[in-house]
Amino acid sequence: MRVALACLSMITLLTLIGCNKSVNNTGKDGQQAVTLQGVGATFPAPIYTRWFAEYNKLNPTIKINYQGQGSSAGIKNFMEGLVDFGASDSAMTDDQIAKAKGNVLMLPLTAGSVVIVYRLPGIDNLKLSREALAAIFLGKIRKWNDPRIAACNDSSVRLPDLDILVVHRADGSGTTYALSAHLSAISEEWKKDKGVGQKIDWPTEGFVGVNGNDGIATRVGVKDGAIGYVEYSFAHKKDAPLSTAILQNKAGEYVRATVASGTAALANTQLPENLRAFIPDPEGKDSYPIVTYTWLLARKEYPNAAKAKAMRDMLTWVLTEGQALSEELGYLPLPETARQQVLAAVNTIKP
Repeated sequence: MRVALACLSMITLLTLIGCNKSVNNTGKDGQQAVTLQGVGATFPAPIYTRWFAEYNKLNPTIKINYQGQGSSAGIKNFMEGLVDFGASDSAMTDDQIAKAKGNVLMLPLTAGSVVIVYRLPGIDNLKLSREALAAIFLGKIRKWNDPRIAACNDSSVRLPDLDILVVHRADGSGTTYALSAHLSAISEEWKKDKGVGQKIDWPTEGFVGVNGNDGIATRVGVKDGAIGYVEYSFAHKKDAPLSTAILQNKAGEYVRATVASGTAALANTQLPENLRAFIPDPEGKDSYPIVTYTWLLARKEYPNAAKAKAMRDMLTWVLTEGQALSEELGYLPLPETARQQVLAAVNTIKP
C-alpha cells in the first residue's frame, strides 16, 4: 500500500511538472503565464495554499502548485531539480547546500508553534512539565494518571487510568525536527538517546507513526488516550479542533500556544546572514516553548527569466501584503527586522 501511494504521489508530481512546462505561455494581459511547482513541509501547507491562491487571484498569469509531502521530500526534490522551490521546517544543512552548489536561498516566510495535541474527554486544560513532556515521548510515562503528570495539574483535573498512545511522524518531518530540538534542550536523556532530526528512532510499544501533520491530527482526534504533535493550525481547525497541552517554558511558567506567546518567543531571535536560525528553548516568561521558523527553499539563479521574476514578485507579495494572513491561519508574522532581511534576499533572485 505504501509503495503504491508513493508511486501515485510521484506520478502526480511528475504530471504537475510536465504541465508546468506546457503552461508557460502568454496571458490575456500580455504577461507571460508561468507555473511554479513546489513540494515540502506540511507544517506551512495551510498558509502556503492560502497565499498562493490569493496571489493567483491578483495575478492570474502566475500559478503556484504546492504539495505538502514533508520536509525531507521538499529538500530532496529541490536538490534534484524536480521542482522550482522546496519547503522545510529544518532549512538545509551545510552539506546539502554544498551538494546544491550553493544555489540556494533559505527564506523564512513565517513561523509557527508546535503544539502537543491529546484526546482526553472532559480535560481541556492539561499541563505538562518539561520532565513529563520528555518522559512521555521517551516512552517512560505510559499511563495518563502517572504521578509526574498529576503533579503538574490541579487536583480538579481527573486524569484517567488510561494507556498513552504516542502518535508521531513516520515521514521525514521538520515538525519532528522542531520537537526533537526542544526535547534535546530540556532533557539530557533525550539528547543522548534520540537527539535532533527529521526522523527519530521512536520506541515501538505504545507508539504509532503516521505521515503529515494532518495524519497526526486525524489519528489523535479519534483515539482516547492519544497524544501527538502538530503545527498550531492543524489543532485548531474549525471542523475538528483538538485539545492542546499547556507547556512549561524555560522560565518555569506554564504557557498556552497563542499568537502572543509565539511572538514573544521570536522576539529575542536574530537571523544570521544565511537566514537559518533555530529556537529550541526560548527565553522569557511569556514565551511558548516550541516555536520554529519554516523556510521556503528558492534558487539564487533560475535558468528561466520568467520564473525568476515570478518567484521574486510572488515572494515580495508574501512578505508584504501576505503577512497579514498569518494570524488568521494560526501562524506568526515575521518580526519587522527579520522581514526586511528576507526581502533583501528575495531581491537577489536572478535568471
